Amino acid sequence: MQDMTGTDAFEPIGNDPAGDDLPSILRGAPDGLEFRKLRKRIIRQTREAIDAYGMVTPGARWLVCLSGGKDSYTLLAALIELQWRGLLPVELLACNLDQGQPGFPATVLPEFLASHAIPHRIEYRDTYSIITEKVPSTKTYCALCSRLRRGHLYRIAREEGCEAIVLGHHRDDILETFMLNLFHGGRLAAMPPKLVNEDGDLMVLRPLAHVAEADCDRFARAMSFPIIPCDLCGSQEGLQRAQVKALLDQWEARTPGRRQVMFKALTNVRPSHLADPTLFDFAGLAPASADPRDPETP
Repeated sequence: MQDMTGTDAFEPIGNDPAGDDLPSILRGAPDGLEFRKLRKRIIRQTREAIDAYGMVTPGARWLVCLSGGKDSYTLLAALIELQWRGLLPVELLACNLDQGQPGFPATVLPEFLASHAIPHRIEYRDTYSIITEKVPSTKTYCALCSRLRRGHLYRIAREEGCEAIVLGHHRDDILETFMLNLFHGGRLAAMPPKLVNEDGDLMVLRPLAHVAEADCDRFARAMSFPIIPCDLCGSQEGLQRAQVKALLDQWEARTPGRRQVMFKALTNVRPSHLADPTLFDFAGLAPASADPRDPETP
């Protein structure tokens, strides 16, 4: 498979970043062997996902959505490094949507992005008041919060001339969504690494689709990124997603590598071995000897 620059998509990414030409966000990274392995793994897996799902249109502009959590920081750093290496021929615009949550440290992200000379846009929209007004405190805010946030991000992407919004969902987010749909939604579905929005004018991309959450956590901590916790949905107990995460953690502890095997299954689907007649013609399936048009059939 060839990547967007015409080179082997899975060749080594080269030497560790070094020198004065480094993007500011990559400077000061730990010099230990374990961190270098971690960083290279994240860059390789991000590049693999970008290539595998055909995410890049050379010269396009991407709106990179930055929440202030470990995942979006890792996403931003990985994309900037790929861009710096000449492996990601797109323009990046970081964007944070300040949703008006009480106590949200509104200066952290603007100061971080400005200090690293990263092009960005900060948008303030008080969706918090709307969410808390419409959703009882005993219910999860996630669905409405996500819908309102996504609508604003689509609008910003259009205003900024972006082809895609880019999200920091990783492999574990995709698996958890699959399990939630399986247990509670009655369908086999997850977060696709690439999709077109309902209006058909924007792409939604998840370049960290192959990256483990634990790697995002280790990377963000090692880089000392100023993490902003989500105090909206994260403060509610008993969320179904938290229960699924705990279940996957238990499986992983008993059988290390279980998550990776499960993710591989999402890339290796056999419709003929499931039960959806809209995906496979079960009604038309019959052994050749049972063909009623065959005169030799008893």
